[in-house]
Amino acid sequence: MQINEHRIHQIFRVSVILKGLHALVECAGGLLLWVVSSATLVHWVNLATQGELAEDPRDRIATALYHAAQQLSPGAQHFYALYLLLHGVIKVVLVAGLLREKILAYPLSLAALGLFILYQLYRYSFTHAPGLLVLTAFDLFVMVLVWHEWRLLRRHFEARKR
Repeated sequence: MQINEHRIHQIFRVSVILKGLHALVECAGGLLLWVVSSATLVHWVNLATQGELAEDPRDRIATALYHAAQQLSPGAQHFYALYLLLHGVIKVVLVAGLLREKILAYPLSLAALGLFILYQLYRYSFTHAPGLLVLTAFDLFVMVLVWHEWRLLRRHFEARKR
């Protein structure tokens, strides 16, 4: 069974839009980390997790959030803020280029996604966080779609030159 090109293009657009939405969330998270103090973050996490930890003191997610907030130094907080902002802004720019079919956005997106994947796998080697594998699989899926769309776009431009 072969999926027609129109369906592949629709899947490409939805995937790229999802990457864009994720990028906006990263930007918002980076801004939040940049402007909110460590003490305020710890307070918010305490408020968010206290009920769950009272009910189940061994809740993995609540415990992990609580400990992460407690150990977040101002230097680490600024690193994560800058990382999220840069990561998000790069993806927003690339998503805008892909949705506007700017030819340069395709190879740049492939390079950026490849670097993001390498970093995610590097981080996974330390954290073993399954979310990193899910994100990496989605990035690989998007890379295949970007490559496919880039090939079609180049063919279309070459045919128009003739």
